Amino acid sequence: MSLRSNPLDELAIPDGTTVEEHDLVTDGDVVVGGQSTVEFGVRGHNVIAGERATFGGHIEAEADCRLDMWSDVDGNVLVGRDAYLGERVHVAGRLMVSGDLDIGDDVDIEEGFEANGWIVIRNPMPTVVFVFVYLQQLLRIGEDEAAEDLVSDLLENEEIDAEPVVIPRNGHVSDDSWRVSTPASVGDDCRLHGNFRAESIDVGERNEVFGSLRARGDVSVGADTVIHGDVTTRSGTVELADGCEIRGDVSCEDLRFHEGAVVDGTMRTSGEMRMVQAGTTTRIAADGVGRESGGNGAERERLDDDGVEDDIDADEVEGDAAETERDADDE
Repeated sequence: MSLRSNPLDELAIPDGTTVEEHDLVTDGDVVVGGQSTVEFGVRGHNVIAGERATFGGHIEAEADCRLDMWSDVDGNVLVGRDAYLGERVHVAGRLMVSGDLDIGDDVDIEEGFEANGWIVIRNPMPTVVFVFVYLQQLLRIGEDEAAEDLVSDLLENEEIDAEPVVIPRNGHVSDDSWRVSTPASVGDDCRLHGNFRAESIDVGERNEVFGSLRARGDVSVGADTVIHGDVTTRSGTVELADGCEIRGDVSCEDLRFHEGAVVDGTMRTSGEMRMVQAGTTTRIAADGVGRESGGNGAERERLDDDGVEDDIDADEVEGDAAETERDADDE
């Protein structure tokens, strides 16, 4: 864990994350930045949300759940261990806690709550805020080793080491879209719904995304991943790995794709288009529109110097080469 980076500076979706019947499901933790909106429910190990976070469904936490002030949950909150609710948190359903419950002032739980452990009603500093403040002070005075030890002590009793789902501050997540102003990364073996909008997008292997990808910067799609939509970047490079499938158009400044990548629509570039083939890179087009056909790739379309698209047939190319050899022999 890097202590010098902002843990909420990226939309991070770890391996194996799925969206099931309007719930975001992961084996690890779920961390939601302040003033973010998650329009469906979440299920994870620990669930932590900043102030004014909004959830459009139930929250199920196997371990702890911590909701900062002014958070809103349109459903039930089920917690396997301890729960903390900051002041003026609103829960539209029922709160069920297996361990201790610590709630702040003016918390509204419409259908009541139940806790098997201690119930404390007060307004202390949230534990997560206290930890971050303490870590910040240790780093400020140069006690890096002490900060590392503190993080290790906090995590040593955790039974799971999966990476967390991280939704940055002011993010918006729903079945229709995942919108953030930061970079976004998706792990492997995920199944997600919605159009991704981010600064840059990195999608891993063997994923299925039912939506499009749009970024200001670079976009990369891993091997055997299926994107049910367009892939677009304003001023970046798109990279398509072997076996990935884009069921839409690709539009970018520069394009680099493996010969095993499949694009059902049109590939448009304002810069260079390069194909990776058997360890080599072949330049297909420099400007304008370029397309790679299906099959064995023998037939391609490119732009001539005059801007007119010409078809290049493999048989014609071989015939021209043979005629050139005969002319050389005659000479």
